[in-house]
Amino acid sequence: MNDDDAPQRLEALLPSDSPVRLEEGQVLRIAKALADPQRFAILQRIAAEPEVPCKTLVCEFPIKQATISHHLKELAGAGLVDTRRNGQCVQLAARRDVLREYLAELERKILSQVND
Repeated sequence: MNDDDAPQRLEALLPSDSPVRLEEGQVLRIAKALADPQRFAILQRIAAEPEVPCKTLVCEFPIKQATISHHLKELAGAGLVDTRRNGQCVQLAARRDVLREYLAELERKILSQVND
């Protein structure tokens, strides 16, 4: 496989959800959120399961809880993560529909402008 197949490989990992349209400026907020390596790793971990308790991230990542909270706020602000309170525990879920639309938007904005 070559690098041209990367979007298809990633899209195949994302189960089909209902279609979503990104808000104005959301593509840039997502790009900014994903630019941070720790934040990207946190999102990868969240996306690995249907839901992940916040406590799990605190235990698995060698960073302070306040830093994890900051990263989660940025991911949620970009629309990449949903949170659900279950008593004192916060459950996190990746927004696969938003990730899929982000990839599609990148393809429309960047790859469609490249002359083959």
